[in-house]
Parts: sequence; C-alpha cells; structure tokens
Amino acid sequence: MSHYDLRLSGGKVLLPGVGLSDVDVLVLDGRIAALCETDGIADASEVVDVRGLTVLPGAIDAHVHLGKDITYPRDDDDTALETAAAAAGGVTTMLAYLMTPEPYDDVYQEVVRRMEATAQIDFGFHFCIVTEEQLRRIPGYGKELGVSSFKFFMNFRGDEGKYLGLPGNDDGFLYDVMRATAASGAMFDPHAENIEIVWRLRREATGSDTPPLRAWNDIRPSFVEAEAEQRAAYLAGVTGASMYAVHVSSQRALDVLVDARRRYPHVFIETCPHYLTHDVESDLGLRGKVNPPLREAQDREALWAALRDGIIDVVGSDHVPRHHSKKSGDIWTASAGFPGLQTLLPVLLSEGHLRRGIPLERVVDTVSARPARLFGLHPRKGSVAIGADADFAVVDLNAPMAVDAASQASAAGYSIYEGWQLQCSVVHTIVRGTFAFRDGQLVPGVRGRFVRRPHSGSVALSEKVKS
Repeated sequence: MSHYDLRLSGGKVLLPGVGLSDVDVLVLDGRIAALCETDGIADASEVVDVRGLTVLPGAIDAHVHLGKDITYPRDDDDTALETAAAAAGGVTTMLAYLMTPEPYDDVYQEVVRRMEATAQIDFGFHFCIVTEEQLRRIPGYGKELGVSSFKFFMNFRGDEGKYLGLPGNDDGFLYDVMRATAASGAMFDPHAENIEIVWRLRREATGSDTPPLRAWNDIRPSFVEAEAEQRAAYLAGVTGASMYAVHVSSQRALDVLVDARRRYPHVFIETCPHYLTHDVESDLGLRGKVNPPLREAQDREALWAALRDGIIDVVGSDHVPRHHSKKSGDIWTASAGFPGLQTLLPVLLSEGHLRRGIPLERVVDTVSARPARLFGLHPRKGSVAIGADADFAVVDLNAPMAVDAASQASAAGYSIYEGWQLQCSVVHTIVRGTFAFRDGQLVPGVRGRFVRRPHSGSVALSEKVKS
C-alpha cells in the first residue's frame, strides 16, 4: 500500500468537469497523487479533517503589483507581506507585473532571488515593455526566463508614465510589441485608455465640486476605455497577437471586446473584484481612486452578468500595496489603486456564489482553471487533478468573516472591504502540499517557487498537456 504525505479527509472537493465530490485528496511530494473514497484505506503521515469544508484549487491572482512604488519589489517586506496576504486569502500562485525601463534580465534575477527567499506562495511575472531593447528581447524572455506575457500602457503618452519612471509610447510601438508577442507565442496585456481625451476632460473638470469618485470617472469615462480596447483588439487581429484585456470596468468596454472576439477569437477579458462590488456612489472617498475608475451601478451589474455567462475569462485583484497614507490630498493628487490579494477569493465566493447564486464552478474557473490555462500554468496549476501541484484553498462557505484593517497582512494597511461581512472564510491555504495558512493563521517559513511560463495566450491553450 502506498504511503502519502497528506490526506485531506471528509470535505467536499471541487473536481474539474465533475463538481463538488465526496472524496479525500492524497498528496505525495507536493503533488496530488490520488483521490479516494472518504472511507477508503490510504496511509498518510498527516490526516487533516476538513469535514464541513470545501476544497478548491488554490486561487491564481493573475494581476498583482509589488513594491512600494509598484514598479518591482526592492526589499524583503515588499514580497513577504504581500505573499502573506495572498496566502491568507487562498491564493497559491500570483503573477506580478514588473515595470521598469531597465533591462529585465538583471531585474528578473534580483526579484526571483528575493521572492524565493521570502515569498509564501508560488509566483511568476509579466513584464511591462517600454523600451526598444525590451521589445527586441521578447522572444528570449519566454524561452530563457519563462516570462511570456507583456503589459503595455496605452495611456502612457508623453510624460504620463513619468511617476513610475516609464517613458511615453505611441501606436507604432504598440504595433511592434503586438507583432513580437504574436511571433513568440506570448500574450499582450494592454492597459487601455485614450489619455489624450482624458487630458482635455481634466482641464474642463479642474475646480469642480463634484464628489471625488464621480469626478475621477467623469475625466476618464468609459468611452475612453472602450475606444482604446477597440483599437487594441483590431490590431491584435491584424498581427495575430493574443490580447488579454486587463481590468475591464464598463459595459462599453465589454461590448467592444465581445464584438471583437466574434471576429477574432484570441481576445481574452479580465475584470477585478472592485468593479463587481463598488461604483461611483460607494462610500470610499479617496481610497476608491483607481485606474480605470469605478463606474456606474449599471456597469457593475453588466460585469456580474458577463461573469455568470462565461464572457469574462479571469478575475484578478489588480493589487496595489501602497500604504494608505498615499490616499491623501484630493482626487487629483491621491495615488491610484488599492490592495486586493487577501480578499480576491472570499469576495468572489461571497458576493458571486453565495449572494448571487453564480455556480461555484464558474466563479472558481475565473480565479483558478482559466488563468492557469491562459498563462501557461496548466496542468501543474488551476485544478484538483492527479499530477497537479497540491495547491488548495480550503474554505468554509458557512462561516461569515468580518473584514477589518487589523486582519490585513498587506503593507497597505487597509481594505476597501473594511466593515463588510463576507459570507465565507478561508480556513487553510496549501501550497504544493505545505500549509501556508492553517486554521485561520499564517504559517511562517513556507517558501514559494518561481513558475516558468514559456507560452501564454492561444499558444498555451493549444499546447498538449504535459506533467
């Protein structure tokens, strides 16, 4: 009889293509080795009773920013605290955006070393392409470094990206990045806003007494997002690039992306929890400033409908770890973005599955199976299947959880969900068979690993399954 390292016993396990099942999960050497009946005979060094709990594949947060200036992590706290937040929220793998005009070969080595010494979950990267040298290196980034998805800020014209140390760009550079990703089996991740229209609207709005979140939406309205998405999707079809539309926030943007996907299938859509749960009327003040802005209530409802109907591929947090002190001044000077790693999965389960009745499989697909497939992590990540990494989020769907600042592990020190009573809670988070979060408490000393992704997008979706 085989001997296993860990047995999760008595829970409801979400199996791909099957749904919730009364099986026990057996783990050996960090992978799922077998599934058995709850009364089946199987010897394990540790048996953990998960009766009354639901065993889900670990969440994959495909949209994370790290570092105090969100360019890339430069000290141990930048990774230790944010990955602790991830573990506390059932996230077992994150894909973080590195953003710098420096050559990524050197930055990559530094960040991998830091994260392998301090991170509590597994991790990979996206690179933001901002220089001609980086553009030329795109083929090597996938083959040599295992990074195959690349962000492009369509809104960084002129000095718009100066606050991050990033140079401006134009549509010619956009076109070249798309061609390079298409030729390399990679994916292109545009931040889509027409900033030139925003500049004009900003001049008209300065001095207005409009409430801050509405004022921010007024100068960056949904049509500037939709127009840029339409332009990017059209060029994706021309170049054959896989396009991953990050943080889609509005009905207008959804409409143009769905229309584009009818003509060209390799357009993929991401939204974020805050666009599903908040709008311009939310009582967040400056803490709710984000790009793209929070929208109208009808946009929020359109996004929920699109998630339910399978139109939205992925939900990512767009986690920003800047400290809450950066949310000072007024809507024009406060920093944009807020933390979301720790609440990603609980919010989706609570607000999507338990409150709105969206099937559990659909909700979990957006944060586990679908990002794993799109970003070249399948079959090692994203599902409870034999041979996959033993990554689990074990949740109690009947245990409400109050969100408060004191319980947030991120260096940001706050949550836009502070004061919310979520309808579920994360009990355990297991990364490759090791508890990173157990019985509601972080477990020190767990170390994540870098995950290589030579391909993303349509090429990753078409690759034969390899263990």
